Amino acid sequence: MKKIIVTGGAGFIGSNFVHYVINNHPGVHVTVLDKLTYAGNADNLKGLPNNRYELVVGDISDAELVNKLVSDTDAVVHYAAESHNDNSLEDPFPFVQTNILGTYTLLEACRKYGVRYHHVSTDEVYGDLPLREDLPGNGEGEGEKFTAETPYNPSSPYSSTKAGSDLLVKAWVRSFGLQATISNCSNNYGPYQHIEKFIPRQITNVLSGIRPKLYGEGKNVRDWIHTNDHSSAVWAILTKGRIGETYLIGADGEEDNKTVIELILELMCQPKYAYDHVTDRAGHDLRYAIDSTKLREELGWKPEFTDFKSGLADTIKWYQENEDWWKAEKAQVEAFYANKGQ
Repeated sequence: MKKIIVTGGAGFIGSNFVHYVINNHPGVHVTVLDKLTYAGNADNLKGLPNNRYELVVGDISDAELVNKLVSDTDAVVHYAAESHNDNSLEDPFPFVQTNILGTYTLLEACRKYGVRYHHVSTDEVYGDLPLREDLPGNGEGEGEKFTAETPYNPSSPYSSTKAGSDLLVKAWVRSFGLQATISNCSNNYGPYQHIEKFIPRQITNVLSGIRPKLYGEGKNVRDWIHTNDHSSAVWAILTKGRIGETYLIGADGEEDNKTVIELILELMCQPKYAYDHVTDRAGHDLRYAIDSTKLREELGWKPEFTDFKSGLADTIKWYQENEDWWKAEKAQVEAFYANKGQ
């Protein structure tokens, strides 16, 4: 593959993928298609060589633009999405517009021009799993995990629109022979993540002299993966994955939210309990956990960041060293949550 399009390539996970491709695959040119909503930031692509990528500001629902770009590429990697659960509860429409209609537009363009398509999705389409007290390091057993055979059971407007987009891809593969794959990934962390999200919000709270906030009792569990590992997994699927298959991406990083917030405080030399409990979010999924055996055994992928604590320390360092990247938006983000008691 010499030319690829990365939708949402100025967002958190998408921009990290662009950096990964350009840094590790010198023969590939990347066209980033991004609407530059609040979650997209052209600065996320700073420092990349201009002859290796192009940023096109546009909407994935714009069929004319999408067709023009797709007609001259080898593959589309689709990251673009409205992705924040809290925002989907406030106003579901943008999630339907982008995640359903935007995906449809891309699928039709790839079908028209015979272009390889990879669809980046989330483990949230599967709903949630029962809580477990025996998280890694705290007891025995692994508990139930999501696999590619787990039935869809989304619980929010965000996750339901992502589930709908996944099903569109499956239908286009079966009905039209689209050369497509899907990946469902666990929760990402790392550089360039918008400060509305859990980990960067707590980090920037500490840096701003604000007490971190924990939803409810903090027992909800997420399966954390460093975004660089997500990027390498997507590249493996794009180049080696079997057409029509779904691969789950995870790094065995299960931690409950209470543990994460206390670890952030420890790494930032703050008292362990220097945080506030706030109103839990509506429909807050209990636990996510990924079984990535298929990806590892079939494609030979393995994560590089297997120590969550050291990966989190690197992430904290990035936010400390890049205050100009997030500082201007901090007051607005905290005001939004304050109005909700969170």
